Amino acid sequence: MRLLISIIIILATIIGAGFWTNYALQASTEKLTRQIDRVSREIQKEDWAIAVSQTAQLEKTWEKEARWWPVVLDHQEMDNIEFSLAKVKEYVPSQNPALALGQLSEIRLMVEHIPKKEAVTLENIL
Repeated sequence: MRLLISIIIILATIIGAGFWTNYALQASTEKLTRQIDRVSREIQKEDWAIAVSQTAQLEKTWEKEARWWPVVLDHQEMDNIEFSLAKVKEYVPSQNPALALGQLSEIRLMVEHIPKKEAVTLENIL
């Protein structure tokens, strides 16, 4: 009987941790997505000074929100986002809207994909 209770507690803990991780990833993703949208809006308005400052803020947000992601995510995905962010940091100051918006769109897709991929669903478990 103790063994059964122990197994149930361990299973509940694992499932609970999975749901908490999914919630935390979703919250981080939403913050990053909002910041990406701010940068995109400033680029579309061609307000480059504010776009540069918003890009710096995006980098700070990324560093803050993604600090714990390596524990639960594949490092390759994070590297891809960081590479794209590095490109954006160069495209915005050089005032290249097409390349900057393209990279921001790519970052947005990669960031939004992460919670979907890591979600605790029957499809992802099996």
